[in-house]
Amino acid sequence: MSIPFDQRHVNLVKRAEVIDAIRCFFKGLGYLEVETPIRTREIIPEAHIDPVASGNWYLQASPELCMKRMLGSGCGPIFQICKVFRQEERGERHLPELTLLEWYTPDSTYLDIMNQIRDMVRYVAGKLQCKGKLPYQGQVIDLDADWERLTVQQAFKSIASRDVDETLEDGSYDEVMAFDIEPALGNRVPCFLYDYPASQASLARLKPGSRTIAQRMEFYIAGLELANGFTELTDPHEQMSRFKGEIQHRQQLGKPVAGMPEKFLNDLEHMPPASGVAFGIDRLVMLFCNASTIDDVVSFTPEML
Repeated sequence: MSIPFDQRHVNLVKRAEVIDAIRCFFKGLGYLEVETPIRTREIIPEAHIDPVASGNWYLQASPELCMKRMLGSGCGPIFQICKVFRQEERGERHLPELTLLEWYTPDSTYLDIMNQIRDMVRYVAGKLQCKGKLPYQGQVIDLDADWERLTVQQAFKSIASRDVDETLEDGSYDEVMAFDIEPALGNRVPCFLYDYPASQASLARLKPGSRTIAQRMEFYIAGLELANGFTELTDPHEQMSRFKGEIQHRQQLGKPVAGMPEKFLNDLEHMPPASGVAFGIDRLVMLFCNASTIDDVVSFTPEML
């Protein structure tokens, strides 16, 4: 059910304040705000994200490829707030058109990302006069306390009483993650989930000395996934190999394949060591508006058009 117009207006005002605060945070750190094309020829081959066609090209599911190419050109730390598009994503927490924040930082890792997310969310909360306590759907999230960090292996064992490798072998990994792990994360203090299986992080650098664990993190508050970040893989040959695996997976699922992003792979050779993160602005606004559904924090839903 749609909320009354007056409440929607209040939420949209707060949404604007959140976006203003995010811009202020990154500009204060010396990041350059950039814009990359929404319509593009090349996309990331990902097994479980379906792109939206636009003629013979695509609407971006992420600005990642273009932003990494910019990083490779020597532009330094960059951020972008933009619209991205994904097929068949609709629900209380999902829209086929969503607003995404992405940023990339040279000479940093996924450990730096976790600190930066903490600083950004606290900064936004301060701008909104949240005073360190975030009430959300009957819970109170303590933003000032120490934020939790769990490895994926720790989360599976402590929350689901399962070994993550077993779930990968029997095909239940996604189900256990979605229904057991994620709802339990970030319900008292914000939570970072990190050190993902390498098979679940096709764009991330592996941990030193490991062939099975990748430097990937995700960020949760009140069971909501807000961010996904990596220490970026910068080896074009390894990246091509992983893309081939994703393409093969899509073929096995009977999904259309877009092909290999050759221009990106050519430019990847020049990309410096870096970290990158995608952060869902709509969901962050949900939290600050105490909204149970993403519909309540956007000006129009698909059904209203």
